[in-house]
Amino acid sequence: MSAKRSTKIIQTKAKKKKAIARATLFYPGKGIVRVNGFLLDAWQNNRYVRMLIEEPLIIAGDISKKVDIYVNVRGGGFMGQAMAVRGAIAKALAGLVGDELRKKYLAYDRTLIVDDVRQVEPKKPLGRKARAKKQTSYR
Repeated sequence: MSAKRSTKIIQTKAKKKKAIARATLFYPGKGIVRVNGFLLDAWQNNRYVRMLIEEPLIIAGDISKKVDIYVNVRGGGFMGQAMAVRGAIAKALAGLVGDELRKKYLAYDRTLIVDDVRQVEPKKPLGRKARAKKQTSYR
């Protein structure tokens, strides 16, 4: 009988506007990060977006090379999705390492750990947008 490989699994979620990201972290791993089935390097053609997503991995240091992270993200635009993915990865790594990494993330950028609850204000009648109104003429 072969020995069973013990794997620690952590599941987290993060939100930004309408985008919802669900991350699954496997420890131990090989340092693979996949977003919607694609490797992180192939996910977006925008380099800035990839750098944003890599921030929690860089702050975590060597532990990020010892885990596999798979993220599913739905809804919203590409920037909202990137921020949601970034938060889900940070929460998963903080759940694995503990309070020390969580404090690092909070000191660097609070949105890595705490979801941004702001939403777009709905459009109102007699206006083109939420606050803009139809111009009135007095003469």
